[in-house]
Amino acid sequence: MPRHSAQERHFISRVGWLRAAVLGANDGIISVASLIAGMAATASDKGTVVVTGVAALVAGALSMAAGEYVSVSSQADTEQSDLARERQELVDFPEAELEELTQIYIARGLSRELAEQVAASLMEADAFGAHARDELGISEHTQARPIQAALTSAATFAAGAILPVVALLLSPRPFAFWTVTLSALACLAVLGAIGAAAGGSGAWKAAARVVFWGALAMAVTAAVGRIFGAGV
Repeated sequence: MPRHSAQERHFISRVGWLRAAVLGANDGIISVASLIAGMAATASDKGTVVVTGVAALVAGALSMAAGEYVSVSSQADTEQSDLARERQELVDFPEAELEELTQIYIARGLSRELAEQVAASLMEADAFGAHARDELGISEHTQARPIQAALTSAATFAAGAILPVVALLLSPRPFAFWTVTLSALACLAVLGAIGAAAGGSGAWKAAARVVFWGALAMAVTAAVGRIFGAGV
C-alpha cells in the first residue's frame, strides 16, 4: 500500500503557463516545420526556403502573442465583471450570500448544520474570497493573466520555431525535407514528454499524440508543395 506523503505534489498551479508554453512550442515547431517541408518539396532554392522559415517564425510569434492576449483578456474581463458583481452582492445582500454559500457546501455533502458553520466562518474571515473560489470557481491558480500568457506564447513559439530553421540551415538542400521533418518529429516527441512530466501526466501518450498530429500536418503541407511545385 503506498504511503501518504506529508508534502503532496500537485501541478494545478502550473496549468496557466504550462498550457500556453506547450501550445506555443508545439505550434512553433509544427507550423514552421510544415511550411519549410512544403517549400522544400518544391524547386525553390535553399535561400528562399530559409527566408520563408524565418518569416514564419516572426509572424507566428507575433500572431500567437496577439491572439493569446486577446483571448485571455476576454476571459479576464469576464472574471473581473463577475467578481465586481459578487462584491456588490455581498454588500447589498449578505444574508442571501451566506445562504448561497451554505447551499454550496450542502451540495458537496455537508450536513445543514455543519454547512452553516463553515459558511459563517468563511464569510467572517474572507467573504469575497470564499465566494470567488467556491461560487465562481476563480482562484489565484486559475485566474486569467493576459500579459503572462501572451509573452509565454510568443517566446515558446519562437523557441519551437527556431529548431526547424536551424535544422534547415545545417542541412544540404537535397536532404532538407527529411532533415527538417525528422528533427521536428523528434523535437515534438521530447516536448510532449517534457510537458507531460511538468504537468504530472503520462509522457508516452502525450509524446505519441503530438508526434501524430505533427506528422500529419507536415505530410499534408508537403503534399501541397509537391502538387504546386517540383519534387525534392
